Amino acid sequence: MGLRMSESAKPYFAMVCLQFGYAGMNLVTKAVLDRGMSHYVLVSYRNAFATAAIAPFSFLSERKVRSKITFPIFMHIFVLALLGPVIDQNLYYIGLKLTSPTFSSAVSNIVPAITFILATLFRMEKVEMRKVRCQVKVVGTLVTLVGSILVILYKGPFINFSRSHLSTTTSLPLAGNYLKATAFLLVASLSWASFFILQVPFIDPN
Repeated sequence: MGLRMSESAKPYFAMVCLQFGYAGMNLVTKAVLDRGMSHYVLVSYRNAFATAAIAPFSFLSERKVRSKITFPIFMHIFVLALLGPVIDQNLYYIGLKLTSPTFSSAVSNIVPAITFILATLFRMEKVEMRKVRCQVKVVGTLVTLVGSILVILYKGPFINFSRSHLSTTTSLPLAGNYLKATAFLLVASLSWASFFILQVPFIDPN
């Protein structure tokens, strides 16, 4: 029983670790962008290094089971690449550069809510309000949406990581930059949620 509980808890533990990774990535990315690196260059380097790190493992472990690349599969991969590395990452980094890691991370928390809404619209999720599981999902979606909206509407102090030491300032991004950053981050969140939805046929073809 203990082993089963441990196995069932692994995905949740992995997601918690992933969130810590995202937090660290946001801090480092903000510092790099503030020092002049182009977000296009950063996205290119990020995906190039990721490909170099993952490709050998993929080739060795799945070389006998991978399916042939047909035109529909190629187009599916193309759309996923367009939504993820191109639209999502570039727009997110623009929003991050214009605001702060805290604000960008808070707005991107809307992704699970958008994903749940899209999954419901495409009938990947069945909303049966009589079940506690569905009630929790709906309440969590509403709380996430309300929280993201509050963060967008509230203008508080932000942390400047471009200096040699961390400092909290009371200045804020310009109003124009703030509005543009919000729009970029929301579109990036929608693209990221769509990226998750379109992966389902590959991960679970049944």
